[in-house]
Amino acid sequence: MKNNSNSDFDMQGRLLRLSEKFESAGCEALLVTSLTNIYYLSGFTGSAGLLWIDSDKALLLVDGRYGEQAVEEVEKSGAQIEVEMVGSQQAKRLKTISRATNRVGLEAQSVTWARMKNLEGVFENSELVFTEGLVEDLRQIKDKGEISLMKTAAEIADKALAGVWPMLETGVTEKEVSTALDEMMINHGAEGNAFETIIAAGPNSARPHARPGDRILSEGDLVVCDMGALYKSYRSDMTRSTRIGGIGTGKPAEMLEVVLEAQKAGLKTVKEGVPNADVDSACREVLKEAGLAEAFTHGTGHGVGLDIHEAPTLSGLTTDTLRSGQVVTVEPGVYLPDVGGVRWEDTVIVTEEGCELLTHSPKII
Repeated sequence: MKNNSNSDFDMQGRLLRLSEKFESAGCEALLVTSLTNIYYLSGFTGSAGLLWIDSDKALLLVDGRYGEQAVEEVEKSGAQIEVEMVGSQQAKRLKTISRATNRVGLEAQSVTWARMKNLEGVFENSELVFTEGLVEDLRQIKDKGEISLMKTAAEIADKALAGVWPMLETGVTEKEVSTALDEMMINHGAEGNAFETIIAAGPNSARPHARPGDRILSEGDLVVCDMGALYKSYRSDMTRSTRIGGIGTGKPAEMLEVVLEAQKAGLKTVKEGVPNADVDSACREVLKEAGLAEAFTHGTGHGVGLDIHEAPTLSGLTTDTLRSGQVVTVEPGVYLPDVGGVRWEDTVIVTEEGCELLTHSPKII
């Protein structure tokens, strides 16, 4: 496994770029409540804490369970953040540090109505401003350290799939294959799986997010294998499809080949400055020509990182353009209930020239 130095993670740059967003967001400070965003900014992995950021300082407030841990993790990350163990005095401390702040930003996606009512009492002299995606937008562009961890996560998944692929024969159940994949990823160094592994065979493969069960793989089944590894909090994502007994002929063979061509078209389109929707359109055009467009029932891709599904999205509904350093999936699929389903998915880094594959498992049809 690769070693990553603190210099590979631009922790101070993250805080600086975040604070630069405050004026346009209409706030003078931000209370970060999403634990994922707190980890991204501070390196803290605990299950409870608040991160206060204003133009002068960044404070991580934790309770007695995490005092020593928080100090160690923040120091290891390289983030210039002060840690305070406040325990039951959290509200009192927030009142003190926000005394001169007129407008406090809250993360709309992680603050519930009940928590907002509580915070209204805490910040009684400040106006609360809901912000959307301030930290999440920063997370879209991966730095050198993040890319390295995601490459390792993808390598682990590639190795695991190579070890388990020979199991895809008649007589085994979906659950047996998914369990073997999960164990193999652990054996190759993963902390766990990036999400619940999908092994879907026969009619189950026509359900994009089917859960593996007791169905026994049978001759002629289309099989969708969607899996990823979790490594040092970062994730990979990849899907491979096959047919038990070989590609054969007829509709299953057509689906395997056409969806692969659609994915190739999508991957070829990925490049800095390209509208996200163009990647989606490139995939759909190939499927349309084959008369399969209506069987493609989801978006073409999504961002990957600390979360398995994060910004950006690759669909016809977005007006965003691709940016260098984003890590996204390209995953067209076709699902016919009376035949089965096929999906091909890779995770790639967006570059100025095109894209760089992170997932490298063969596409054997």
